[in-house]
Amino acid sequence: VQVVESGGGLVQAGGSLRLSCSASGFTLDGHAIGWFRQAPGKERAWVGCIGNDQRTYYAVSVKGRFTISSDSGKNTVSLQMNSLKPEDTDVYYCALSWSQSDVVMEFGAEYEYWGQGTQVTVSS
Repeated sequence: VQVVESGGGLVQAGGSLRLSCSASGFTLDGHAIGWFRQAPGKERAWVGCIGNDQRTYYAVSVKGRFTISSDSGKNTVSLQMNSLKPEDTDVYYCALSWSQSDVVMEFGAEYEYWGQGTQVTVSS
C-alpha cells in the first residue's frame, strides 16, 4: 500500500489550500481515513477523519475551517482548508485504516498506513 499526499504549499493567512490523499493497493471508500499534522519538535496532532459512512470529525482547532471529503471514483480523500492561520503551518499526513468504523478515530495507532506528508506554510 502506498499513500501519497499532495497540494501543500505556501499561502497567506486567510487563504485556502486543498490537500489530496491518494492510495494504491487500498480502496479508500469504506474505510476510515485520517489527517494529522506535525511541526518539527512537536507531537503529531490529529486534524480530523472520515469514517465508513462518510461521517466526518474534526479537531476543535480546525472545526468550521477544514472539511474532509472523499471521491470514491478517484480513490482520493481531500482536506479543504479555509481561513488558514499561521499556526496551521505544519507537515500534513494522511493515514489509512482497515477499520470500517464510523466513530471518531483520533489516535495515530489506529491507522495502518501513512503517507510521507506535505508541507503547508501559512505566512502572516
